[in-house]
Amino acid sequence: MNLQQKLDAFKLNFETKVAPPEVVDIIHRTTAELIATGQAGRALKVGDLAPTFTLTNAEGEVVSSADLLAQGPLVVTFYRGVWCPYCNIDLQAIEEVADEIRALGAHLVSISMQTAANSLKSQRQNRLSYPILADEGGKTADGFGIRFRLQDELIDAYKGFNVDLPALNGEPSWTLPMPARYVIAQDGTIAYAEVSPDYTQRPDPKELVTALQDLKSLA
Repeated sequence: MNLQQKLDAFKLNFETKVAPPEVVDIIHRTTAELIATGQAGRALKVGDLAPTFTLTNAEGEVVSSADLLAQGPLVVTFYRGVWCPYCNIDLQAIEEVADEIRALGAHLVSISMQTAANSLKSQRQNRLSYPILADEGGKTADGFGIRFRLQDELIDAYKGFNVDLPALNGEPSWTLPMPARYVIAQDGTIAYAEVSPDYTQRPDPKELVTALQDLKSLA
């Protein structure tokens, strides 16, 4: 199965066998509301200048986007957290093309608002060869235009599944990034951008490889 087929299979099982119908309704309604805001369309897009960032990885080491871009293109994926099964499936799918990404001279990082301990747990559980960087308070997600606050009824639904974002993220805002992927050229411009306001829908990771191949051919 490809990535979207895996996500669809998980969603079908969750919505028919796990979540109560009233919770499924809340999830569908709040997702539709987020889409309707048009925020995804206002997020940074191809041709825009990507914000620089300096974040720490799960081991506490400082990682600078400027340093990485000095060596080659940069692939960035924004991730909701270890608690999100859709995101874990997505991270595993990106891992499957990680070697191809690096072979094209690019670095690959994931960014999450979660605490370092949860990022380390995520890296180990998903067997990732690339780091998850800590976006404390969602400032980097804000810079890309993808951070949003959950609706109150969705917060209540998350609490029902013991998803306590203030504890998981180490801050009280109940905000998240929309899942997103970017390929950033060495001059800092965005060469590829995909934002998913519906977190159950993700593009094929091979698109990242294609975007890097296109960059290389232009160079």
